[in-house]
Amino acid sequence: MPEDSKLLLPLRALDVFGSLWIRIFSFLGGIIWMLWGVFKLLCDAFIFRRVRFGKAAFMTQIVRIGVRSIGIVCLVCGCIGLILAVQMQPPLAEFGQADKIANIVGVAVLRELGPLIAAIVLTGFAGASIAAELGTMVVGEEIEALHSQALNPIRFLVMPRILATVLSLTLLTIIGDVIAIIAACFVTVQFLGVPFDVYMDNTLSQVVLADFTTGLMKAAVFGMILAAVACHNGLKVSGGAAGVGKATTDTVVQTILTIVIVDMIFTLVFYQFGWT
Repeated sequence: MPEDSKLLLPLRALDVFGSLWIRIFSFLGGIIWMLWGVFKLLCDAFIFRRVRFGKAAFMTQIVRIGVRSIGIVCLVCGCIGLILAVQMQPPLAEFGQADKIANIVGVAVLRELGPLIAAIVLTGFAGASIAAELGTMVVGEEIEALHSQALNPIRFLVMPRILATVLSLTLLTIIGDVIAIIAACFVTVQFLGVPFDVYMDNTLSQVVLADFTTGLMKAAVFGMILAAVACHNGLKVSGGAAGVGKATTDTVVQTILTIVIVDMIFTLVFYQFGWT
């Protein structure tokens, strides 16, 4: 290998490493700046009463993001509850503890799987749709038309979607938790030989309010991340139809990765505070 090439290798590695962190900080900076804009608009709407909150746009997004996602979230969470119960029965039965399926399912679903599964499902169902919709508006110069009329796209396009996603994912998590526990209860009682009374007693004795509230906290943050990433990628689309497709793909990948990392941080923080 020529001497010049050996000298260039560390520089190329440094260039790749630096470019990666520049993209990461650019992504995080764009998300934070957009969320700050939404926060200021919320203060103007509800505290200072300077702007009007668009209830019609908010309700439209609630139906589009939340109501239409109920079926798929229930289906996935129900399957997760069933799988958990069936997979845990053999190892627990070896120690005569098959009835402890209820304890494990209750804690795992409420703390972790409920908000995480609902967020991942909603990422594919609504997150990609939001990015594609806003990206198409950018390509069609509709965003420029809003700017030309002195209308803030954050207020009219981003804020309703973020608020609707946060509320929808929180409520979907509650529904998903209930469905997963019911599905696990059904398969455990009907096919795994655990009496219904024992299952319910174990669930109620194991699950505490902190399990439920920490799961809802995660769901609200996951919803904010999902909508913020989708809106950010949609509004920075360039390159026509190909750019819209890239924004949609990036939204799904970035959202799931960010949610998993934030979930890990939540778990560590809750563990340190003794909320686990």
